[in-house]
Amino acid sequence: MSASGGTKAIVAALVANLAIAVAKFVAFLFSGSSSMLAESVHSMADSGNQGLLLLGGRKAKREATPQHPFGYGRERYIYAFLVSIVLFSVGGMFAIYEGYEKIKHPHAIENWYWPVGVLVFAIIAETISFRTAIQESNAVRGSLSWKEFVRRAKAPELPVVLLEDLGALVGLFLALAGVSLALATGDGLWDGIGTLCIGVLLILIALVLAAETKSLLLGEAAGTDDIKKIETALVDGVTVTRLIHMRTLHLGPEELLVAAKIGVQHDNTAAQVAAAIDAAETRVRDACSIARVIYLEPDVYSDTEAAKGADPEATPGGPLAPPAAP
Repeated sequence: MSASGGTKAIVAALVANLAIAVAKFVAFLFSGSSSMLAESVHSMADSGNQGLLLLGGRKAKREATPQHPFGYGRERYIYAFLVSIVLFSVGGMFAIYEGYEKIKHPHAIENWYWPVGVLVFAIIAETISFRTAIQESNAVRGSLSWKEFVRRAKAPELPVVLLEDLGALVGLFLALAGVSLALATGDGLWDGIGTLCIGVLLILIALVLAAETKSLLLGEAAGTDDIKKIETALVDGVTVTRLIHMRTLHLGPEELLVAAKIGVQHDNTAAQVAAAIDAAETRVRDACSIARVIYLEPDVYSDTEAAKGADPEATPGGPLAPPAAP
């Protein structure tokens, strides 16, 4: 996933949310609607989240150091995880608290045209932002469904913006429903119920984001397509006779570590083995541009050794479990 595509979607969401946050807060001051207050805090939280994503992208570009020899690519994952925490606490929990207070102490909405007008404006602005995120995501998601895209994307920015914008749009319609029912019935209880629903929605989205970014932080393997490309590139049938085993790990969205044990001819000289490794690395980088760090261990394949299976002690965390179903 290109960083430029993610940045465009983030900036579009940031501009929309800042404008919406100001409009919602003004509407709250004139109407006293708790839905407007919850939504203004939600939009401010979203604006802060987009700032975090931009900051993470900038920090991830730092050069590797002796203390961090593989660079800072995972900064983007860390800041995406912080987004889920902000969305849960500042957005979701505040909305639930405000909704509970409004249900406990309901009061009528004043100057109804302020919240209704602002909600209509916010829906239009969020729709434009959501459309931008969809367009940028379509450029990189290929044949994946939206669910698969959110689950499998190695760059966190677009899935985060997509879910935030989707949550914002649904939250706006919930706020509009709460305000409308409160105006139609003259009972401010509905405004509080709408606010409570917004809080539950934001918490659910925050939990989904936290689960996905946690997986990225732990370290995910390359995607299926990239693994096939690397496996095909490693073996030329002459100097590298087979792939014995391989591990891949994303050091960042566009940085992949490849570690593999490859089979070579038993009578090759050291110079021939070194040349075979260099050639294999070149083929891998040509086939998969994000394969930045490659470690290849030459070995002579043995049917007897292969029959023994993998050594659990040689694998961090024990024997490898079969891949989870998508």
